[in-house]
Formats: sequence, C-alpha cells, structure tokens
Amino acid sequence: MRALAALALLAATATPAAAERPGDFDFYVLSLSWSPSYCEAEGNDRAAAECAGGRPYAFVVHGLWPQYERGFPADCDSPDWPSRRAVDAMTDVMPDPGLVRHEWRKHGTCSGLGPDAYFATLRAARAKVTIPDAFRRLSTYLTTTPAAIERAFLAANPAIKADGIAVTCDRRRLREVRVCLTPSLDFRACGEVDRRACDQSKVVLPPVR
Repeated sequence: MRALAALALLAATATPAAAERPGDFDFYVLSLSWSPSYCEAEGNDRAAAECAGGRPYAFVVHGLWPQYERGFPADCDSPDWPSRRAVDAMTDVMPDPGLVRHEWRKHGTCSGLGPDAYFATLRAARAKVTIPDAFRRLSTYLTTTPAAIERAFLAANPAIKADGIAVTCDRRRLREVRVCLTPSLDFRACGEVDRRACDQSKVVLPPVR
C-alpha cells in the first residue's frame, strides 16, 4: 500500500504521540505520487479505483503532511471525520477513496483544520505546483535520473527552493516528488526531507496506462 511505503521512509523521524497537538507543526510536505509506479509495484494490493479504472493517471496527490523541522506528527486526536461527499470530491486528485480517508486520519487530523478545510488546503497546495510537460503523460517506459526529474520540476516551478524538493524511489522506480510549503503555502526549504531523497543513479517511470 502506498501509505505504508511512505511511512516506512519517514518512520525514523516520527515523534511520540504525547508531543502531537493538532495545528502545532512547522511546515507541510505535498507528496505527489507517480501513479504508474504505485500500480506496478503494488500488484494485487493496488487500489482498483486508481489502477483498474478507465481514467489514466500520471502524478496524483498522495497527501499533504504536517511536519516538524525534525520528525512529524501523526494520528492526532480529532472528533471529525470527512463526509462521503468530501471524500468523493477529492478523487480527481486522489483517485482512491480509501487513501483520502487514510490521509485524513494519519495526517489531516494533525493540521488543526476540519476535514473540509484540510482538503481545501491540500487542493490549494496541489494547485501551486506545475507538473512538467514531460511527465504529464508517458506512452513508454522512461529511464532517467532523480536529478533530472528534480531539475524539470524546478524549471517548471521557479519559486520552489532547490533544497525544498525531494524525489523518492524504490529500488528501481520513481515513486514520489515531495515539495515543502509553509502553513500559508509558500515554498520553503526543508533539509530533513531533502536529505531523504532517492539515492539511486537512475530510476524508471512506467508508462501512463
């Protein structure tokens, strides 16, 4: 599952629950997932709504994650739960309703916002980032470097800080591009996120289905 893979990458910096207060965080990470990599890597565990539907997906939103300068809050106490309407309204940018619910429970509850405001903020964060033309649709496998992907995003988004973006991968595929933003959604640096970027010399992007 996409959520489990992402949490494994960040688990070493998780913060004890006692320190987690909704709305008490330093910045956001907007995580953009290369959908074809997720669908190929997860096999039978992949989300049918994203991987077996009629719509092709390239980059989709994995989540908007409140972060500390070191570590991150998760699973904060909240009496709220997103309505079915709110979940369904997000599936144009987050194709799997199960992922939408998971992201609210794990990360949205720590934002200090209610579900509607959190998802509106997530959508606004996504709108801040321009996807480079080269990655809007691929018809064949593409082998490239993490640095080339990062350069393409920086060229398409001059306001993003060079140390405020990170490309992540598994052993061979591009998995995500992560962009750091302030709580007011201005681009900012984030050293810890940047240091956890992909260390492979090359990555593969499976084609958009």
